[in-house]
Amino acid sequence: MNGAPDVRPPSGLLTEAAAAATRPLRLQVNRLTTGYGKKRVIEDLTLPPIVGGSVVALVGPNAAGKSTLLRALAGLLRVEGSILLNDLELTRLASATRAEHVGFMPQSLPDGVGLSVLESVLSALRTTVSRGRSGNDAERRATDILSEIGILSLALEPLDQLSGGQRQLASLAQALVREPAVLLLDEPTSALDLKHQVLVMSTVRRVAASGRIIITVVHDLNLAARWADTVAVIAGGRLHSLGTPGETITPEMLSSVYGVAARVEPCSRGLLQVSVDGPAD
Repeated sequence: MNGAPDVRPPSGLLTEAAAAATRPLRLQVNRLTTGYGKKRVIEDLTLPPIVGGSVVALVGPNAAGKSTLLRALAGLLRVEGSILLNDLELTRLASATRAEHVGFMPQSLPDGVGLSVLESVLSALRTTVSRGRSGNDAERRATDILSEIGILSLALEPLDQLSGGQRQLASLAQALVREPAVLLLDEPTSALDLKHQVLVMSTVRRVAASGRIIITVVHDLNLAARWADTVAVIAGGRLHSLGTPGETITPEMLSSVYGVAARVEPCSRGLLQVSVDGPAD
């Protein structure tokens, strides 16, 4: 697991869908092109197959195309190319059907939402039409998720009165509660303190342990090195490199992609640590 801490099997998190899985998941992205209007941001991008149980971190400088790629995988942008989940071509599915298979956590929730945290999670669960849960089952599922990520105490708080970090955690709960096969997270730790960064990333690992595919945009390379199985470096809308953290997070990559001189060294526990010394010559 490339230095990622050991995690226990999920305790109530995504267990129903994991038990229902009949074969390992496999996501294949082939020759994907997308953007905004006439502007192409991602150009002819292909990823090696991503299998269930994997956490893939998308890294790269600002405006590299990481969030655009994630939105395209979520079905929020028009695309050319193929996104295949096992034998299912996701690009051909209606948005409601696609949401059955793919969950998406945006960078931030929209402003002016008057729902409580619990109501927002229940609303997200109801959009997944095939679950067929009773009202009590749905509420139990929602409260279990809130408890898993440590915000059950916020269940009755209005979303528009939460801090940025609390809203991020509520958004994660909305994505998790649907139990998607593929979970897409856009900078899930950007507004969080150190404790909640660890909580979120350990939750991500538990979700992956149930056989799911996690693809997440991560700006902190030390977080990516610690928690991800695979790191995909995106630069200029294209795949620069992909592999284990040790294979991809190197001084050479940091110089050519980020423009910095940096050291990549193991800490006392053997985990990779990135130290930036300054701009690259």
